[in-house]
Amino acid sequence: MVGGRRFRPGGGFGRQLDEYETRVGVAPSAESPAASHGGLVDSAVYIRGHRFASPSGLAETYRCLQEQDGAMAWIGLYRPDIEQITSLAREFRLHDLAVEDAINAHQRPKLERYGHTLFVVLRAARYNDLREEVEFSELHLFIGPGFVVTVRHGEAPDLAAVRRRLETEAQMLARGPEAVLYAILDQVVDGYAPVVAGLENDIDEIETQVFGGDPNASRRIYGLSREVIQFQRAARPLLSVLDALADGAGSASADEELRRYLRDVIDHLTQVVERVDSFRHLLQNILTVNATLVSQQQNEEMRSLTAASYSQNEELKKVSSWAAILFAPTLIGTVYGMNFVHMPELNWRFGYLFALLLMLLVCGTLYVIFKRRGWL
Repeated sequence: MVGGRRFRPGGGFGRQLDEYETRVGVAPSAESPAASHGGLVDSAVYIRGHRFASPSGLAETYRCLQEQDGAMAWIGLYRPDIEQITSLAREFRLHDLAVEDAINAHQRPKLERYGHTLFVVLRAARYNDLREEVEFSELHLFIGPGFVVTVRHGEAPDLAAVRRRLETEAQMLARGPEAVLYAILDQVVDGYAPVVAGLENDIDEIETQVFGGDPNASRRIYGLSREVIQFQRAARPLLSVLDALADGAGSASADEELRRYLRDVIDHLTQVVERVDSFRHLLQNILTVNATLVSQQQNEEMRSLTAASYSQNEELKKVSSWAAILFAPTLIGTVYGMNFVHMPELNWRFGYLFALLLMLLVCGTLYVIFKRRGWL
């Protein structure tokens, strides 16, 4: 606090902090327990690959790191509050632009170097079996001399598993922050494998739905296509990140053993990207086939409706023809049934026979006409 007001770094970073507080609420003060432990998942100081201390807060971590020569701090945060981000930015001199990205999230995978600090953005993915959908999360890493800071904005990846594995391999962890970075990259890429398997299973189910005539297939194809596109946006840019690290963007002092690990991760990621690309093409083909099948089904329904309409028209013709034939004798009978006094045919001996013959003649004529026209 300065003069009763909260200190703000200058430039765009200060404005981003204001926006961040507006979204999540005003953060607690640096002295409160929530500020020390709110987003801090795990903090450890390592010396020659072994955990030397497990500080309970950021201030204690900084102090321990300063007191021990050759130490490395690994700070794991999950959706940290504004005080923790500000504290990290000051202590490790993190660049304003990188801190802004860490606050805003919603970044694509990328690798940027700011002086001696490396900023890496990763997009992790996991497959939710219950909901049969892919869930994406974002991970930001600050890698610098003697420190690693991980900021998670989702449940994946499981960084606790990465930490446990590295702590059992002291020789690997002793290689420094780059070893942590490569181990996390490996975890993220390995997490893509179950997602690929889940998507492949979904595509098989969609094929069954399409050829089974399921009317909901189009909706599911569209939803799965969106997941595949999001997966591509998470995995494909990561290839350029790994290529840049392989070319020495991570450190001027290249460790050949770490390079070998990195090349293995690149191979796995390349396979994932190729599979996902094939999924997208396959879904496009399935969508085309589904559209064709739906069109064929609609044509069949239209033909059925046309045939039914034609049959109804034929029946209507027959009914109309017989109605016209029966109308003629009814008309004649009605005329001679009026019983007027001055009707010449009433007193005629052959009047009755004449009326009957007239009825038969009119009905016969109409029958012949309708028969020739195919109505009967």
